[in-house]
Amino acid sequence: MYLGELTMKKALIILVICMGLMGCAPMSSKELKPGRQSAQSFSKKITKTVGCDYLVYLPADYEKNAKKQWPLIMFLHGGGERGKNLAALKTIGLPKMISRGRSFDFIIVSPQCPNDTSWTEQSEVLINFLDEVESRYKVDTDRVYLTGPSMGGFGTWSLAAKYPDRFAAITPICGGGERFAAFRLKKVPVWAFHGAKDPTVPLASSQEMVDAVKKAGGDAKLTIYPEAGHDSWTQAYNNPELYEWFLSHRISDKKK
Repeated sequence: MYLGELTMKKALIILVICMGLMGCAPMSSKELKPGRQSAQSFSKKITKTVGCDYLVYLPADYEKNAKKQWPLIMFLHGGGERGKNLAALKTIGLPKMISRGRSFDFIIVSPQCPNDTSWTEQSEVLINFLDEVESRYKVDTDRVYLTGPSMGGFGTWSLAAKYPDRFAAITPICGGGERFAAFRLKKVPVWAFHGAKDPTVPLASSQEMVDAVKKAGGDAKLTIYPEAGHDSWTQAYNNPELYEWFLSHRISDKKK
């Protein structure tokens, strides 16, 4: 075989490979044919800064044992506490109880949602906030719990459904969620609370979500306060069994 023939064959092989690669690449707009579907792709690198203001509570014995890791509760406030004034958070739920002298054996963090949005739209901020909290404080990452009332109840259902592996258990109060996403919570224990006379968020909002999680094979229960209106969170957070229930669950339990 002559050198010229070898060179020609190599050239043909290279041409075939190049044509094959061209066939796999998306076509330019000039090559698209009207009336037909064509495969295309899109990619763009972006950078984004996220953040929030928050209150943090550390247990009284936090500094006594440098090696001890503590369970964490992330509390999501309701719609009335949005803004840039952290003092507003102390008017509701766990921050209110702490401001009145209640002590807890949990690290409790309470982020604040901006005025122009809601917790269901802040999942990216919240999950990155959780990363920051777990790295900054002595958190037992096997015992991380999520709760909130009203808008915070909706946020609890939403965030846990998006990141079910990050929470050992959740307590949404007078909230609701997307039933089609309930299957993602089948390994996240749920204890929901709602007032039977709630004029703001119908009781059915919690009932439907709890039923959907159960139908998906999950562990969910709903406590209904017969005489409570929208404020069902005061009774819920004053129930000592809630905190015992939190501590009975670990993220590692899901892997057994």
